[in-house]
Amino acid sequence: MTDTVSRRRWLYGGVAMVAVGAGLGGAWWREHQTHSAAGERMDDAFWSRTFTRPDGGEVRMADLKGKPMLLNFWATWCPPCIEELPMIDRFYKDHASNGWQVVGLAIDQPTAVRKFLEKLPVTFPVGLAGLEGTDLVKQLGNTAGGLPFTLVLSADGAIAARKMGKVEPADLEAWRRAEVHG
Repeated sequence: MTDTVSRRRWLYGGVAMVAVGAGLGGAWWREHQTHSAAGERMDDAFWSRTFTRPDGGEVRMADLKGKPMLLNFWATWCPPCIEELPMIDRFYKDHASNGWQVVGLAIDQPTAVRKFLEKLPVTFPVGLAGLEGTDLVKQLGNTAGGLPFTLVLSADGAIAARKMGKVEPADLEAWRRAEVHG
């Protein structure tokens, strides 16, 4: 009986240590991701890009320079991307009057994006990045090329934050506060 209790204590202790290690590792990674972006600026090649809009027209990055921007890379086949789009759209509606810009770049086929946006429209500008978008996310620090991927740019074009994975409400609030007060 004593051996069973002792083994359980060791097991629970081991699980607790793994959990603490994972938590600390996750916190370090998040901190590292934010700080690794500090000081990096989007170059002229980025600002010279133009993306076709699914509904016609263009998203010209040069026209968006000078205000804080949330740049979200997504695809219609990506469940976390689909989950976060309504929240990102709400953020855009709530904060566009305060100077925030939101741009979605779809890494997908134009027809699929058009059909998707008919069912789930968003008010922020969407550009068609196609396969070029995969190369672009890698150039912007997402070496795995996974989606969703979000960048936050300050008004001066500096990369304020990067997020690989689904955006959460706490992320949006932290980024908004950093750009308002930072």
